[in-house]
Amino acid sequence: MSLLVVGSVALDSVLTPSDERNDILGGSASFFSAVSSLLGPVRLVAVVGDDFPEEHVQFLAERGVDIEGLQRATGRTFRWKGRYLDDMVSRETLDTQLNVFESFKPQLPKSYADSDFVFLANIDPHLQRDVLDQIDKPRFVALDTMNFWLRDHYLDVLKDVLKRVDVVFLNDEEASMLSGRNNLVAAAAAIRDLGVPRVIIKRGDAGAMLFDEEGIFLAPAFPLENVVDPTGAGDSFAAGFMAYLAHKADQRAITAERARQALIFGSASASFAVEDFSVDRFRTLELNQVVERCAGFSRLVRFSPVEI
Repeated sequence: MSLLVVGSVALDSVLTPSDERNDILGGSASFFSAVSSLLGPVRLVAVVGDDFPEEHVQFLAERGVDIEGLQRATGRTFRWKGRYLDDMVSRETLDTQLNVFESFKPQLPKSYADSDFVFLANIDPHLQRDVLDQIDKPRFVALDTMNFWLRDHYLDVLKDVLKRVDVVFLNDEEASMLSGRNNLVAAAAAIRDLGVPRVIIKRGDAGAMLFDEEGIFLAPAFPLENVVDPTGAGDSFAAGFMAYLAHKADQRAITAERARQALIFGSASASFAVEDFSVDRFRTLELNQVVERCAGFSRLVRFSPVEI
């Protein structure tokens, strides 16, 4: 089954309490592609400037990423700079330069129109709608968003797009903003009432929650002793989730149980993302290591029935 991601490819500069990296490969589509390519090919639609290093393009291509949809524009590549505080959870953005990403208008190659699984990364909901208009009959669509798009004239468009997707990824704050509810269970119910069957609320180092017709499923975050760089963890999580669903989807129905398995695979993928800067952990990561960490999740929560 074909998997498509539409999002950003960027050059990040990241400062942590112990280290610093400048102009490293970043962006939602980069992390998504690096992770999902562990399970199969992925189609990428994004834009970079004429300053984008060719070595990054080669990395993606060598991973089996279809880069026909990677647009090159005259100008500088999207850049983001951020600093993580001592807890390695809180961060502050020091600089954002949209550059060529500011005028990004996703144009899918004709060969991408038959994409079965689609991940709409965090971009303007108007663009997310335009992407869906270019795809014939997607089997499963996921959407990510952020608080910036949950206000003013963006909100109505976002709500329209939500009616066309199968799952939405949000964090706690975004779920509350979109639903008007502070309680996460009530927030998820209100968001599902907007027409999206599944809601996934990302909670950082507290894990993630999946809400669907079967109820609530909680995936913990894998406990790590050393977190190097949390950038891209959310996109890696979404990539693991979507890639798992797309993998052999012609043989397996997208049941509630499979969605729960995908959530665990996504959590495992995110746990590897934070072990190094940029996508560097995925340069050497093998699929069997992710599978083994998924087994580790099972051991974390396994217990016998409580008896009194």
